[in-house]
Amino acid sequence: MAKSRETIATERRPVEGRLLRFVIVGAGANLLLLVLTYTLLHFGVPALTASVVGYAAAFGAAYLAQRDWTFSDISHGGSTLPRYAVAQVICAAMAGLVGKLCGSTLAWAPLETSMAVTATAAIMSYAFSKYWVFVSSES
Repeated sequence: MAKSRETIATERRPVEGRLLRFVIVGAGANLLLLVLTYTLLHFGVPALTASVVGYAAAFGAAYLAQRDWTFSDISHGGSTLPRYAVAQVICAAMAGLVGKLCGSTLAWAPLETSMAVTATAAIMSYAFSKYWVFVSSES
């Protein structure tokens, strides 16, 4: 039986809302990462350490918000935390490498280094979350 337009529109709303919530949570987590990384770099913490510490702090806040707000309408089967942790360890390692490259090797200023770290983390985290971490256990 074909679905009515109203049914299809209703089914799309959580997805559209989910995308907006994902962007809000991601922006907040990345702002936190940017501020923490910049602050640590400003106070002389080595670039690799500052990047990874900033990322670790943003990790907890982002996971809880994504799980409990962004993807709360999906049945996850209890497996999101391990997948999220693996994804974020990979993202943290890449953010750390970008921080090391930009801050130490290329001698970029703290703000530019922080922005590169933040962009790397944002792009990788979105891809992992959308396609691997927060998928329905029913699909």
